Amino acid sequence: MKQRRLGKNGTMVSAIGIGAMSFSNFYGETNESESHRLMSTALDQGVTHIDTANVYGGGVSETVIGTFLAKQGARRNDLFSIASKVGIAKDPETGKRYFDNSPAYLIAELDKTLARLQLDSIDLYYIHRRDAQTSIEDVTETLVELVKSGKIKSFGFSEIAPASLRRADAIHHVAAVQSEYSLSVRSPEMGLVQTTKELGTALVAFSPVGRSLLTDNPLTLDAISGMEWLRQNPRFIEPNYSANIKAGINFRNLAADMGLSAAGLAIAWLIHKGEHIIPIPGTRSVAHFLELCEGANVSLSDTDMRIIEDTLPIGWAHGDRYSTQQWVGPEIYC
Repeated sequence: MKQRRLGKNGTMVSAIGIGAMSFSNFYGETNESESHRLMSTALDQGVTHIDTANVYGGGVSETVIGTFLAKQGARRNDLFSIASKVGIAKDPETGKRYFDNSPAYLIAELDKTLARLQLDSIDLYYIHRRDAQTSIEDVTETLVELVKSGKIKSFGFSEIAPASLRRADAIHHVAAVQSEYSLSVRSPEMGLVQTTKELGTALVAFSPVGRSLLTDNPLTLDAISGMEWLRQNPRFIEPNYSANIKAGINFRNLAADMGLSAAGLAIAWLIHKGEHIIPIPGTRSVAHFLELCEGANVSLSDTDMRIIEDTLPIGWAHGDRYSTQQWVGPEIYC
């Protein structure tokens, strides 16, 4: 398995990681044993990075990772580089979501995360969403103090603008920025790919197979109807959905001609876009996970890259990547 570094002086990890939102029921019903099976397969494949968050299943994802690690005994701390995220909160009375980057909240939630993971520290801690009341300089200072405490080894931000990254980096090196990036979401190429590379920051790409659109078996409308978040997403609502399925046919055929799954080719393309880019696909299926791992070990030529991008050129996808409500929180910079 190819290796990448989390930041200038950070941990070396596998070129792909596991997006552990799939360890909750976000993309369909799952359970602890299925998630544990996937983590065992990951170790067999040399995958050493897991990305989770305190809000995934209300702590379920972190708990499942923790129970798996606990079964590993003395070697538990050497198996995976663990990243988690914080900053999305929920009012206990109204259930309304809001963002909180205050020191008290970040510290308290980190302790809960460590308890669920059954660890004393984690490798990477992200601000999941920024709140308007806390400047990025102030939240960076808080994260620096958490590094000094020994509870985190490094920190990052999710879905921030290149300009915000530069402001944070002026305070302390930012190990990673997480952003959606794939053949269906090319916006990071308008500044974020370049800025992260310049600053030595890892660009951790979530949804690298387009929430199934870049696979051989995209989610059906029937399956999507049972997924609260996805059924509100413009790319999975008709007529956009059918247009996107049709647009992906040539890509799926290209992958087959190259002896790869579509998901594997999508991962291979993304890894070749920059040595600092680390995709974190999420799946509940061991078979699908093996396709993703295969893509991480493929070598593509410049000609291959041109053919792939001619097959799915920038702007091919129908519909916005988020609905109006889903856009609340991510920083729009272009």
